[in-house]
Amino acid sequence: MEDRGAMAGAAAAPDDAPVADSGAAAGDAPVPEVRAVHDDRPVADTGTTSRSRVKGRPGVGGRIRELAARRPVVACAGLVTLILATTAAVYVLTGPELPGGETVVEVPQGATFLEVAGILEAQQVIGRPLVFRIYARVRGLDRSVKAGTYRLWRGAPYGEVLGILTDGRVVTHPMTIPEGWTLDAMAGRIATAAGSDPGRVAEILKGESQLEWDVPGPGLEGYLFPDTYRFAEGVGIERVVDAMIHGYRSYWTPERRELLAATGMSERELVTLASIIQAEAGNTAEMPAISSVYHNRLRIGMLLQADPTVQYALTDSFGGRRSRLLYAAIDSVADHPYSTYHHPGLPPGPIGAPGASALDAALAPDSTDYLYFVAGPDGSHIFSRTLREHNNAINRIRGR
Repeated sequence: MEDRGAMAGAAAAPDDAPVADSGAAAGDAPVPEVRAVHDDRPVADTGTTSRSRVKGRPGVGGRIRELAARRPVVACAGLVTLILATTAAVYVLTGPELPGGETVVEVPQGATFLEVAGILEAQQVIGRPLVFRIYARVRGLDRSVKAGTYRLWRGAPYGEVLGILTDGRVVTHPMTIPEGWTLDAMAGRIATAAGSDPGRVAEILKGESQLEWDVPGPGLEGYLFPDTYRFAEGVGIERVVDAMIHGYRSYWTPERRELLAATGMSERELVTLASIIQAEAGNTAEMPAISSVYHNRLRIGMLLQADPTVQYALTDSFGGRRSRLLYAAIDSVADHPYSTYHHPGLPPGPIGAPGASALDAALAPDSTDYLYFVAGPDGSHIFSRTLREHNNAINRIRGR
């Protein structure tokens, strides 16, 4: 009797479906049934097995017919690949010769990829914009190009060009902020990097911006970390300040947080002390010793009498900073909260931007009993334990 289910399945299969491995070629005679033998006579070797247990292996004739059927398709695909490769090679080799060297390319905001390809062709970065567009489309990068100013090599591989454009590796400019600088000193460089007006930048930096950027305060003074940064042209003040505050926050590792807790000082107090150490130190090596003097004075309740705090208090309304600090200038800021000659303890906030070395010195001062120091002509300091020793050091420096 006919197997109707098998016939229906064969009729529904597409022309290019793989041939089922049935174990026999079509049209072969049915496999004879093998009956069980219940005596000791050996069973005749028929060369077949029961269909219900093991699938038959394809015959040699079936394999030959299968390979023969596939050969035209393989040959056709190989021919198409060869034609495409030859055409692409001819197209590239006959393309315009590019001069090489770097060029600066501006990708406008909102430009289409067609326009971007045109800009790159005009700047001789690419010579075949159509091929470039197809290449970008195939790789799925034609919608990922970012606006900005780029420095590109003429004739660079398409993958390299697209990598730069899609990563947004725009041309950047360095901005260096030295350690110890105040917000007033930084404003000009930040304005240049941000593409903003210096007056407007100074206004923002001096405002209530510590609330927006979540720093200890009382303002941003001391929390814009001194370093060299790189910014794209016209990034805006928010981007610049964000990067500098990120630099400050990166300083505070868990280990340094532990040292801070051991000092018993708040973060603001520590940064304030570090800013004074930064302003006083002639070199990094002396910072831990200078730090010990201020820690000792704070511990016994002695006035810090730090000259840099007086200089910070000498704003324009007090006649501005002095190249040499005299008692008259010190007395002129007696009511200013930042004058440590007149007010005990630390000032209300930092007086500049301390670097990592000054912050480390404030966290871990040398173990000394120094209470005084005076700077020599070369900027190094002489440290003393008593006022008498201190006065003698001053006299030696002055040649008396």
